[in-house]
Amino acid sequence: MKKIILPFLSIMLLVFILQNFSSAQGYQGKGRIRGFVYDEDGKPLEKVKVKLFCLKAASGFITETDKNGEWKALWIRGGKWNIDFEKIGYEPKKISVEINEWGKNPDIEVKMKKIEGFVVTDEIKDALEKGNTLFDEKKYEEAIKVFEAILQQEPEAYIINLNIGHCYFQMEKYDQAIEYYKKVLEQQPENKNALLGLGNAYLNMGKKEEALAWYSRIKFEDIDDPIVLYNMGNSFYENSLYEESLKYYERALKLQDDFLDARYRLGLTYITLGKNEEALKEFETYLKYDNESERANQVKSFIEYLKKKLVKDAL
Repeated sequence: MKKIILPFLSIMLLVFILQNFSSAQGYQGKGRIRGFVYDEDGKPLEKVKVKLFCLKAASGFITETDKNGEWKALWIRGGKWNIDFEKIGYEPKKISVEINEWGKNPDIEVKMKKIEGFVVTDEIKDALEKGNTLFDEKKYEEAIKVFEAILQQEPEAYIINLNIGHCYFQMEKYDQAIEYYKKVLEQQPENKNALLGLGNAYLNMGKKEEALAWYSRIKFEDIDDPIVLYNMGNSFYENSLYEESLKYYERALKLQDDFLDARYRLGLTYITLGKNEEALKEFETYLKYDNESERANQVKSFIEYLKKKLVKDAL
């Protein structure tokens, strides 16, 4: 089984992205994008770290918002980009967008939720940044020591247990990762990031039933990340829970219409469930976004098969 690998994202973000930032410049092109970051009251957030990663180039870069909450990315190539938003004291946010290299891209607006009950002093901020840097450098054991020191000084900052869990996860020490994710749940029983972490840890340990049990505790309507929805849909699909996987793929596409991986898997799910008309519709929509790749050729074969199947069934 292919293991889920999770990158570390400051205080309390858990996502299913598999890439790391690189110094390569393969992401450069002719496109441009602009965005704004606000708090829940609509006030601009300054100095939000914006991490952009181009999937085609397997590289990216970091920028940050100004006093108006605005950020820009210029001279970038087209295609799918993953964008992470981080600011200490706020829950991180992750989105995935399709960049048009030769046309105008709509502005991106993001709202970030303030973490309640966690006062960030300059000392804590410096320590967190040090821990984050160590994590980015894959010095997980050193990062753990930094985060544990913060907890000793500020026990109420229990959310940092999530960071420690991420460290152990990356080290493939899943039992320890589970221990620290559960510490977060002791304080916040519905913390979706900790629940996702537990699900991922159990999944990588080959304990699919336990993984699905933790995934199922996440309120469906609270999941607003297409990639998270996609990966959860995959987990249900691989365990033959096709009807359950269907709603996750559908919601991922509702949030991001051009999420081709989700649309492809949705088509396969419809075929598995014998819903051939729905499958045909999804695969035809897929080709509107991708008509030349190797997978597009597979989709064309599916479409040909489905059309023949529907005609035969109608006779």
